[in-house]
Amino acid sequence: MNNLSQSLWVEFLKARRSKMPVLTALGFSLAPIVGGLFMIILRDPEFARRAGLISAKAQIAAGSADWQTYLGLLAQAEAIGGIILFGLIATWVFGREFADRTVKDWLALPTARAAIVASKLIVVAAWTLALSALNFGIGLIIGNAVALAPAPIEIFWRGGITLAITALLTIALVTPIVFFASAGRGYLPPMGITILLIIFAQILAAMGWGEYFPWSVPALFAGVAGEHTAQLGASSFVIVALTSVAGIIATFVWWERADQQ
Repeated sequence: MNNLSQSLWVEFLKARRSKMPVLTALGFSLAPIVGGLFMIILRDPEFARRAGLISAKAQIAAGSADWQTYLGLLAQAEAIGGIILFGLIATWVFGREFADRTVKDWLALPTARAAIVASKLIVVAAWTLALSALNFGIGLIIGNAVALAPAPIEIFWRGGITLAITALLTIALVTPIVFFASAGRGYLPPMGITILLIIFAQILAAMGWGEYFPWSVPALFAGVAGEHTAQLGASSFVIVALTSVAGIIATFVWWERADQQ
């Protein structure tokens, strides 16, 4: 693929010189912080009573103050918040070319368009994976800071693997958003699509059809203590994979024909 390494270097340079990596890292770090707050509320009943309604919400959302529940909360945040944040990252990486009016410049470059698109997808993948690792790392720090009771190493392995698979499922589902950021020529269409996908994911999951809707699968897989993973079969993961591949193919095809009638 012509000039992939140079294009990849340029895309990483664009990201590094922007404020987006710092802002997204700060945004994603809220999940373990809020999870730690829930653990404090659940561990201290008196404080929970003084907190009012937030104590009831924490009880419903979390359950008990232990590592298994806390890691489950991080996985849930990865699945739900990840769709929003990862979609925002993908939208920024692809949509900024239209907002900054630089799309004509790089369409005219001697670099293969496939190389440019591939480099952008690699940046999105690396960026979102780094945020997922940050989510887990901060979670471990905060879990120790709020003095959660020691747990067997199997709990951490299981929680880490669940979080990793949830992250991969969520990242895979970013590719259709990438396509809408490209075909929509900006920021608004992909963000609107992202919001609609989240709404449909919640509705279909509540109706019991979530296993067939790809954007419901990460949250179902990340069910606290594995309560919801039984709803998923191999077909759910195949649907996610096919959706991701379809988004990649559609994006490459669109950019190859972007300025041609």
